[in-house]
Amino acid sequence: MAQEQQFNPGFSLAGAVDLEGLKHKVEAPAGQAGGAPAAGGYVIDTDENSFQAMVTTSATFPILLLLWVSNDDRCFPIAQKLGDAVNSMNGQLQLSRIDAAANPSIAQALQAQGVPALYALIAGRPMPILQGVPSDDELTQVVETVLPQIVQLAQQSGVTGTAPYQGAEGASDQSDAEGDVDEAASDTEIEQVPAEHAQADALAKQGDFAGAAEAYKNIIEANPSDTRAVREHAKALLLARSANADVRVVRTAAADHADDVQAQLAVADIDMIGGQVEDAFERLLDFMAAHAFDAEAKDAVRVRLLEYFDIVGTLDPRVARARRRLSTLMY
Repeated sequence: MAQEQQFNPGFSLAGAVDLEGLKHKVEAPAGQAGGAPAAGGYVIDTDENSFQAMVTTSATFPILLLLWVSNDDRCFPIAQKLGDAVNSMNGQLQLSRIDAAANPSIAQALQAQGVPALYALIAGRPMPILQGVPSDDELTQVVETVLPQIVQLAQQSGVTGTAPYQGAEGASDQSDAEGDVDEAASDTEIEQVPAEHAQADALAKQGDFAGAAEAYKNIIEANPSDTRAVREHAKALLLARSANADVRVVRTAAADHADDVQAQLAVADIDMIGGQVEDAFERLLDFMAAHAFDAEAKDAVRVRLLEYFDIVGTLDPRVARARRRLSTLMY
C-alpha cells in the first residue's frame, strides 16, 4: 500500500537531509495544540532502549508497530486514527510508536525505506502492512479490516493475551526497557534512579538482565532495606529467565505437562512479562493446591510467587489476596 507516497521527514534513512520535511517540523509537545497525538491508553512510545522488551511482550499480545517521526505533521493523521482505533479495541492490540529520526537503528532493523511505515508484530515476528502515507481509503481498510485480521492471526498463533492499559496520556513511555513488567509496578514508574543503582539500571537498559540481577543482588547485600533494589532485582531475574522465551513453546509445554512445576513456572513468567499478573498468581496457586503433598514443588512455587510479589508491590490488592491464599496453602 501507498508505495508512491513515501517521504523522509527532515532526514533520510540513507543519511541525506530532506528539506521539504523540515517545513513540516512542529515544536508543540505531543498532546498539545499543534503537536502530535499523545500516547496513552493502549498506545505506547518505544525507543532503542525499550525495543527488545516491546518485542518480547508481543509474545503475549499482538502489537501494531508504527514507524513515524513524532514532530512531522504529515505523520499525525495516521497516528491519530490508528491510536483511536487501537484504543477502541480494549486491549486486543497495542500500538507501539517508534520515532525513526530518534531511533534510526530500529528503522534499519525493520529495513524501512521511508516513513510512516506500519507493521504487525506477533511473537517477535514483524510483518509489513504498509509503507508511506496511506490514502484515506487505505487507512480505513487498515482500521476496519487489517487490525481485526492481526488479532485473529495472533490468536491462531497462540498469542491471546490482553495488552495492559497505560492510563493517562503520556504515561506509556517504556523507557526503562522492561516492557509490561513495569505495569505491575506502576506506582513507582516515575522515579529517580539512585546513584548506587546506576550501573545495575544501565545493564538492564542494555538488555543484560542477568548482569543487572547480579548488580542488584550486591546492592541488597549491602542494604537489605533497599526496597527499590529488591523490586528491580526480581524484575531482572524474571527477564533474564524468560525475556527471550518462545511463548508458543512455553504455553504448549505447560498444557502438555500440567504436573511439571518447571513448565508451570515458565508459563507464569510469560504471564508476568505480558502484564497478566493475576493469571500468573492464580496459575501457580492452583498448581500448589493440586500438588499439596509435593513439598519440593510447593517450595519452588512459593519462592517464585514471593519474587512476583516484590515486582508488583505489597500495596497492590492482588498481592494481598494471593499472599493470603499462599499462606493457607503452605500450612
